[in-house]
Amino acid sequence: MSHLLEVNDLAVEFATYGGNVKAVRSVSFHVDEGETLAIVGESGCGKSVTVQSLMGIIPMPPGKITGGSARLKDKEILGLPPREANRFRGVEIGMIFQDPMTSLNPTMTIGDQIAETLRVHRGISRQTAFKRAIELLEKTRIPEAQKRARQYPFEFSGGMLQRAMIAQSLACNPSILIADEPTTALDVTIQAQILELMMELQRTENMSIILITHDLAIVARMATRVAVMYAGQIVETGTVDEIFYQSAHPYTAGLRQAMPSNVGDKNKQLTPILGSPPDLFDPPKGCGYCARCPQAMNVCLSRLPPAMAVGDNDSEHTARCWLQHPDAPDTQAVYQPGKQHAG
Repeated sequence: MSHLLEVNDLAVEFATYGGNVKAVRSVSFHVDEGETLAIVGESGCGKSVTVQSLMGIIPMPPGKITGGSARLKDKEILGLPPREANRFRGVEIGMIFQDPMTSLNPTMTIGDQIAETLRVHRGISRQTAFKRAIELLEKTRIPEAQKRARQYPFEFSGGMLQRAMIAQSLACNPSILIADEPTTALDVTIQAQILELMMELQRTENMSIILITHDLAIVARMATRVAVMYAGQIVETGTVDEIFYQSAHPYTAGLRQAMPSNVGDKNKQLTPILGSPPDLFDPPKGCGYCARCPQAMNVCLSRLPPAMAVGDNDSEHTARCWLQHPDAPDTQAVYQPGKQHAG
């Protein structure tokens, strides 16, 4: 089966005075037409670097793509020259950045910034592009779009800036929209509106979404499939139901247990994940989660687990965890925090 976007063994490093930081380590995933893939994990696990490398916007140096491939509609997009990369960036893949406050040019009106995308990629006149920019602002439910198009970013609220960013990313009808924590710094009411807008636009524009977030509530609401990242690697991938109800990696289970809930005892305390992620200057030889895992075994220290199938053969549910190996002592131990295994 041919996927819209297929990433295989992507590796990204950053050169620093202290050495090379291995930020992304052999990451593989795919995105199909019309689906939403959520990439989740705590801060610093490599989510944003992964998608930025696909867009060709990581600074090189100090960044460097050291391995892997990424094919969009069967065309390789990693390592393209700047001129060629500009032909698909914004056209085939659009991106909503994490902070709209600093992602828009403060010296240009909102309408001119959206129109510039159309003029560069579609070659249309300034007047036609500006008219289209107004239509895009209307599509993203910005009131008085004609007036707002002539205003500057400082005149917009956070929620309206995020809508303007969405309008800009949709200007050239991309096949894939990358949303890098699109609800950061927004209150819960505006968050809900932005998520609803994204889902509606996905249906009407027939585009795929790569959603970068650490909020599992957003994942449950929007995602089709989920890739869980930790220490620069994807440690578990599956449908949203498989990730939430059949978690196969202790890190995924830990993220779920740390989620607040309005069901059951109001005095129930959250269960945090103790410890810190590993040093990616010198990643561990074995499982990156081993030092924090309550189910760690001896093999976890020395051998990196491959992506192992979970459940039936028809499922794409996989986990990089030795607990999923047929010879593991107790695969259900993942749901029992605090218990230590030898083996």
